[in-house]
Formats: sequence, structure tokens, C-alpha cells
Amino acid sequence: MDVIKNNVAGRSGLEQLRTLIDAGTPPPIGVTMGFSLVEIEEGRAVFEGHPDHSVYNPIGSVHGGYAATLLDSACGCAVHSRLTAEQGYTTLELKVAYHRPLSDMSGPVRAEGRILSIGRRAAFAEATLKDAEGRLCASATSTLLVFAIEPSAV
Repeated sequence: MDVIKNNVAGRSGLEQLRTLIDAGTPPPIGVTMGFSLVEIEEGRAVFEGHPDHSVYNPIGSVHGGYAATLLDSACGCAVHSRLTAEQGYTTLELKVAYHRPLSDMSGPVRAEGRILSIGRRAAFAEATLKDAEGRLCASATSTLLVFAIEPSAV
């Protein structure tokens, strides 16, 4: 599901993401990695995931890319929630700090993203990833490019 390209109703970013939640069908990356968007409001997005052995690395724990993907998604959707129907975004930079390892016993895990600031061309967001016991497992800051979408793409 591409909420930007399939936006014939001209929904705002927040409306697009609410539609995605209501549909109950996560995008392919969510299916592949076992996570989904569970809460959205203006400037804030929450993803929930269930890490299992399919996302383990060779050293016997959840790969850091799993946490990074959840954090990037939370930061990006927090920004997406503030966009108009004529805007898009992409991540320019993601800085992740790992505080504790994840395993198949960590879940469900929750990544909460929040906008720090947003302008015409750039947005800054942060996110935290916590395990089922509420312990901080990873955190991130993100810089995102905000851009106009060509009318033919809307």
C-alpha cells in the first residue's frame, strides 16, 4: 500500500496514516519484519513489533537493523503526520544508539517517534525503542527532507 501515490482523495499525511492503521494491513516491510503502526497523532507515531528468530544476526541476538528500521519508521511517520497531501519526505540521516540487546523474549517492543521541529524543507525527529518491560533498548535522532510532490504523482 502506497499511501502517497494512492492518495486520490487528497488526504493529509495524518489522514493517510490513519487510513493505513484502519486498513489493518501493514506495508510489506512491516510484514517482513513483524511490526506495524499502532498509534498516530499529529507529530507522534508509535510502532509495535514482535522480534523473532527471523531477525536474528549470527551472534544470537536481534540484528541492529531491526531496531534501526523501527526507529526510522517512527521518526518518518511522526513527520509524515504533519505533511499536506502535496508533500513527501525522505530520511537524510539517522543516528542510532543501542542501549540493550533485543531477543525473541523482548517483545512486544514499541518505537515512539516525535517531531522536534519541522520547517518548509527539513524536519528533525527523535524516537525511542522500549521492550515489553519498558526498558530503553535503542534511541535515534533523524533529519528528514520535506519536499513537494509533483501533481501527477498525487
